[in-house]
Amino acid sequence: MDTANQDINLNSPNKGLGTNDLSDVPVEGAEGNAERTLPPGMTEEEAEELRIELTKVEEEIVTLRQVLSAKEKHSTELKRKLGLSPLVELKQNLTKGWQDVQTSNAYLSAAATLDDIAQSEAYKKTQETLSQAGQKTSAAFSTMGTAISRKLGDMRNSTTFKSFEDKVGNMKTKVVGPPANGEELQSPKETNPVQDNAPF
Repeated sequence: MDTANQDINLNSPNKGLGTNDLSDVPVEGAEGNAERTLPPGMTEEEAEELRIELTKVEEEIVTLRQVLSAKEKHSTELKRKLGLSPLVELKQNLTKGWQDVQTSNAYLSAAATLDDIAQSEAYKKTQETLSQAGQKTSAAFSTMGTAISRKLGDMRNSTTFKSFEDKVGNMKTKVVGPPANGEELQSPKETNPVQDNAPF
């Protein structure tokens, strides 16, 4: 039986132990380099023991990777059967994380501190001052907007602007040509009489 394609039985007492021994697989730096010098103070027997131990550890790593892969596949299959999509799982994780934050000591301490600040006299005075400044700024912008609208309205009703408007109408007639089929040429005022009262 091919152990590479064989499923790992996670409940078996011999899990991860295959029929093929991986001890004949060369380990980088362990075998095949006869010219390699030993570290100072290490005998050939100690080096051989370390190579054997390294081989065993690497075999265990391979086995653990296979077990982990099988567990991940099984987990994915269970989630699919339960209808847990990655999006639902992310939402649950975020909700749980936010609940954990809200019950943490740091969050509760910060909330209490903010409550204390909100009740302090300095905060109330600052809030009142900012509110008054906002009202004054809003009134100033409103007054300025009204003044600009009035000025633009006066400018629109001026003889200079009307003369300019007539010149643009005449130029349009020269560029576009006279109206077809006996239609009368309308001035910009006649096309939209509502604009006479508009601020712009």
